[in-house]
Amino acid sequence: MTFRTRLLAGTGIVVLVPLAVFGLGIRREMARRLTAEHERRVASLVAVIGADVARESDGIASRLAALKAALAADNRVRVAAQPGADRVYMLDYAGDAMRLAGLDFLQILDDENRVVSSGHFRNEYDRPASIPRGTALVRARAAEGPFLALVRADSLRVAGRRFALVGGIAVDALFLARLARDADLAVSIVLPGEAPAATSDAGVVGEVRYPYLDAENERGGGEARIVVTQALPLLDALRRDVNFWFAAAVLVTALVALLVAGWLSTRISRPLTELADKTAAIDVDRLDVTFASDRDDEIGALTRLLGAMTERLRAGAGRLREMERRVAMGDLARQVNHDVKNGLAPLRHVFRHLAQVARDDAAALPKAFAERQGTVESSIGYLENLAATYARLYPQADRRPTDLNAVVREALGHVTGSDHADLRTELQSALPAVRADALVLRRVVENLLGNALDSLEGRPGTVTVETAKGADGTVRVTVADTGRGMTDAELERAFDDFYTTKAGGTGLGLSIVRRLVLDSNGSLNVESEPGKGSRFIVELPGEGGDRVAS
Repeated sequence: MTFRTRLLAGTGIVVLVPLAVFGLGIRREMARRLTAEHERRVASLVAVIGADVARESDGIASRLAALKAALAADNRVRVAAQPGADRVYMLDYAGDAMRLAGLDFLQILDDENRVVSSGHFRNEYDRPASIPRGTALVRARAAEGPFLALVRADSLRVAGRRFALVGGIAVDALFLARLARDADLAVSIVLPGEAPAATSDAGVVGEVRYPYLDAENERGGGEARIVVTQALPLLDALRRDVNFWFAAAVLVTALVALLVAGWLSTRISRPLTELADKTAAIDVDRLDVTFASDRDDEIGALTRLLGAMTERLRAGAGRLREMERRVAMGDLARQVNHDVKNGLAPLRHVFRHLAQVARDDAAALPKAFAERQGTVESSIGYLENLAATYARLYPQADRRPTDLNAVVREALGHVTGSDHADLRTELQSALPAVRADALVLRRVVENLLGNALDSLEGRPGTVTVETAKGADGTVRVTVADTGRGMTDAELERAFDDFYTTKAGGTGLGLSIVRRLVLDSNGSLNVESEPGKGSRFIVELPGEGGDRVAS
């Protein structure tokens, strides 16, 4: 398959597949959220309508309660309620009370459920009627014609007799319009035996049911429903818009991606093929390939860059080989120089001491020589071992179980130049052995001790050497001083080759120490603060464990 075909196919896959997955997910999520939000909104509106009807019912109940209190306190009502009494006052009571209470329907019934007083027709007395339970819809009569009312019932006792109050408000177009607070909703009444008006662009989204009584025809039973309908095209239109724009985005993106991929593949594939053929011929031993181009775009720049790079490679190949040889020899020479200086330093201090004794007290020279003979022999042995080591160029370390405390004591015995320093040791007993080369560990400790003493710069101070067992099975040796300390910048470069803050220093001590510690599978950390000193912490794996160098 050619690069152009792969570019076209890859562009199509990279662009269209994520777009399709993303688009389908967005489409499905939008449709789900639109539907859910629509259902929550409709359910909330239906609940509000039910609450409005309940509030109207509570208002009717409160008006009936006020009428009940007025009836119980009216003496003329008590007189009219007596058997055989003149009931003209009672006949006119409901009409006046209905208007005063703001009701559209009111009947007062006796204990036999017969009309005692009616708010619309005075001559309805003694007509049987039904008492609704709770909130109900009643078809009532009026002079203008029958109407539908939302009613509640209450009862009271007057003159030893029980009377019922049935009152309500008219359920007309104005009442239903108040319930439909949203322009997309429509509220209608469906009586028993009727069906909601069917329309092609609306659907029933909720209903509230109430008992139904037909006071005009003196019959009851069944349920009337307050039906809430909503126009459906709004949700359908939103869904259609989402689908349309999703499809349009996919098609436009696919077309643009294919056109761009085709153009790019034509512009890139041919010159890249030529560059690939020339580049494949380049080898370290064959740098005579030429690159030339008169194009002014990135391909031309890349061609000229490859040509310049080939020229630089050709010119630098010989220098690189010579440089590698010199660097290797220089590193070896620097390390030999540093290690030999470390071995000669104790000898130099011993002979200076002997020379001073010879000048001051020649008779004490044998005794002084005997005291320092061990140091001389140890340093000579160190140099001999060092010479044998470098004779093998880079020998494998002689790792064997080693007592770290013994190595520290040996290194402390060869420390010189500590007349101004308070040298303290805190060696933990019963330390686990470490698997390392004793000579390597001695070199590490001696270098750290020498640096600690140098940091005091001839002033009185303290150098502390501690050994301890770590929590993870490691063995730790710490060399701390109260010298000048290091700044953050100096701390960052402390282990770099040839970096030193001491006059006449080589800058190799800490670099070599770090390499020796890492070669022993250990780690070296330093804590320092200007003016307060430094702490060098070496952690080595205990016998039986191995630690990965960090």
